[in-house]
Amino acid sequence: MTDTKQQPLLFTPITIRGVTSKNRIVVSPMCQYNSDDGGPGDWQMMHLGRLAVGGAGIVFGEETAVEAIGRKTYKCAGIYDDKHIPQYRKLTDFIKEQDAIPAIQLGHAGRKASCHTATQDWRPLTDEDAKDGLAPWQGLAPSALDHLPRRFTPKAMDRDDIRHNLDAWREATRRSMDAGFDILEIHGAHGYLIHQFLSPVSNHRNDAYGGDRQGRMRFALEVAEVVRDAWPKDKPLFFRVSSVDGQGGLWDLDDTVALSKELKDRDIDLIDCSSGGIFGDSEMPMVPRIEQFQAGFAERVRREAGIMTIAVGGITEARQAENILQDGRADLVALAREFLWNADWAAHAAKELHATDPYGQMPHEYAYRLRQREKQKEMPINQGGAETQAAYQKIFGPE
Repeated sequence: MTDTKQQPLLFTPITIRGVTSKNRIVVSPMCQYNSDDGGPGDWQMMHLGRLAVGGAGIVFGEETAVEAIGRKTYKCAGIYDDKHIPQYRKLTDFIKEQDAIPAIQLGHAGRKASCHTATQDWRPLTDEDAKDGLAPWQGLAPSALDHLPRRFTPKAMDRDDIRHNLDAWREATRRSMDAGFDILEIHGAHGYLIHQFLSPVSNHRNDAYGGDRQGRMRFALEVAEVVRDAWPKDKPLFFRVSSVDGQGGLWDLDDTVALSKELKDRDIDLIDCSSGGIFGDSEMPMVPRIEQFQAGFAERVRREAGIMTIAVGGITEARQAENILQDGRADLVALAREFLWNADWAAHAAKELHATDPYGQMPHEYAYRLRQREKQKEMPINQGGAETQAAYQKIFGPE
């Protein structure tokens, strides 16, 4: 149980490299499917602005493609052009003004590219869609294997494709730095390109990028090396993993621990432990969607790989988050859809856990008014009794 006489660990600052977060609450990346040629607009300003105002210490935007063909949909976010830099800079400046850390998650859809948005169940683009300006395109993959049927079977990447892709990661990292982000996360999970190389379900290569686990990890490790080299040394670099494949998959938690050790050797600071995204016909079950359903992954990676972790998934209550930290299962906790339901979750959690000045998690424009309300509640006239009744009678007259 948490000792309420002390500051909750959830609201204790944490420093990673040269960046300090005021608390250990992370807004997890959430794809919005509302970008204009990759760039953010008014929707992202509202969406991320309200989350920053709500008190989270670290605010991720959404999975952001390193090149245009690396998007899932035409509406996905990207940072593949210098024109995107000032667009994102507007967001990062505002997030920093709210005493939060702006963070970006870079990714590449690989064979999951060329589909409609989530509201249309990621239906594949067809030749008919081309009439509406939504022409299907060919995705990239370690092997020419479909995840779900697409208009074009993905291209198995050759060495030139891999070199070009690594260059795209480098340039996207540079743009992320220029756009004002202070934390960068490599998306190596959820069945996207890096995960496709990792899992033997999707990687059937017989060259140096396939075969055994070490070969299948090569692309992930090269991405990590390229991004770490381009990212400032005083800024943290995270890596999101699918700790296990989806139902019927083959990549498991032992593989993730091995990968995490290799990533640590390449100066990755933290592993963001998610799951799922690639499916096969093995006996691996789907991870049950119960409370804190991925915290066990974060705990084992933290313990066995000796690296910091984020616990994410099924965390909705303040006590859950605090207990995960107190038990040493993770160093940070991330929430996604719970923030869509309650953008001020962090401030409410601070009050529930009896943190010092819970309103201080919010901007001063809000905190001042909320503190004032609390003081008014404590005034003698609000405590009931004869004095209060007399005051009301003077204002409203006798009943």
